Amino acid sequence: MTLEEQIIAHEGIRLKVYRCPAGKLTIGIGRNLEDTGISQAESRFLLNNDILRCRTGLSKVLPYWHTLTNMRQRVLVDMCFNLGQDGLLEFKKMLTALKKGDFDLAADEMLTSTWAHQVKTRARWLALAMRLDREPTAADLKGE
Repeated sequence: MTLEEQIIAHEGIRLKVYRCPAGKLTIGIGRNLEDTGISQAESRFLLNNDILRCRTGLSKVLPYWHTLTNMRQRVLVDMCFNLGQDGLLEFKKMLTALKKGDFDLAADEMLTSTWAHQVKTRARWLALAMRLDREPTAADLKGE
């Protein structure tokens, strides 16, 4: 048995956060999140997996996904990352406007949501990106 196999045999593998016998928040193969946390590289690895999961899911549930520009896809992935796929799919009016190519209405629908009031600056940035089909500048955000 390798050292890795030995530690897995002792720790087990848990893919959701749990409390270890010492009461610490733990995940994976005994990773103590409270004392050890994760590294920058691990956070990027997780982020890239989450982005891939969002992209894959959205391409399955939104038939017009591939017709959208890169920027508008980025907006949806950002929202999916923040809200979860089910949460994003609750934006029915926004998604209908998006499907029709009415990006101004889609942006307006984003801004009239409870989510927009919760995340404020993020929602304004994403709505402008949806409307302009590019990253908003500081001047865009100021002149809104």
